Amino acid sequence: MRGAFAGRQTLRYHARDIGHEDGQANRMHIGLIGGIGPAATEYYYRALVKLYAQAERRLELTIANADARELVRHLDAGETTAQAAIFAGYIDRLKVGGCEAVALTSMGAHFCIKDLASTSSLPLISALTALEEHFSAIGIGRVGVLGTRSVMGSRLYGRSTVEVISLSSEQLQEAHAQYVAVAVSGKATSEQRALFEHAATQRIDVHGAEAVVLGGTDLFLVFDKPDYPYRIVDCAQVHAEAIARIGLG
Repeated sequence: MRGAFAGRQTLRYHARDIGHEDGQANRMHIGLIGGIGPAATEYYYRALVKLYAQAERRLELTIANADARELVRHLDAGETTAQAAIFAGYIDRLKVGGCEAVALTSMGAHFCIKDLASTSSLPLISALTALEEHFSAIGIGRVGVLGTRSVMGSRLYGRSTVEVISLSSEQLQEAHAQYVAVAVSGKATSEQRALFEHAATQRIDVHGAEAVVLGGTDLFLVFDKPDYPYRIVDCAQVHAEAIARIGLG
């Protein structure tokens, strides 16, 4: 079964209060850093458009297009400061364009979230915080995770309140390489689907996970069936709804 959105919980938001001029209440201008990868950016855009339409509200959104290959280079090298500086530059542009809060459309990109939080000129809407609240809302305590090396190896960057089951070292390297290929190309092959579906099944059947976390925002390209015999928590889905909740007020 597909993971549900995080419901009506309020995302913790410590950065600062957002003010609006008269007549502009609850019309927050959201900024996204996209392009990392392109398919995930489109997913976030479509999800936000749908959520705002359901709420019968106008979406104010600006997307800055980052370089997926540049992110991958810094991610592989563990260069958090360098990547955070690049993202901070995009955020400055989004602020000039009127944005009041910003989100990264990539779980892999969150590898530099601590450095970025200290330099960002706008409040960050973090996927990690959204996931913590989602796990609490659905009441699970043990999950398997798939995604980039940084997400899997760090077990969701060590921020999760649940037990996170990763892959073996050999499996992790292969899964990382295949995930990056999916993210950069914007499509998944049948072989890539088989690899990730097998890894997901192992997390459930062998390691006792209660759900499989799609810890890469492009994994919706892999797990594209309407239903699976295990619970899936899609980080992109959870994050998009958290962004909408904040934007809608």
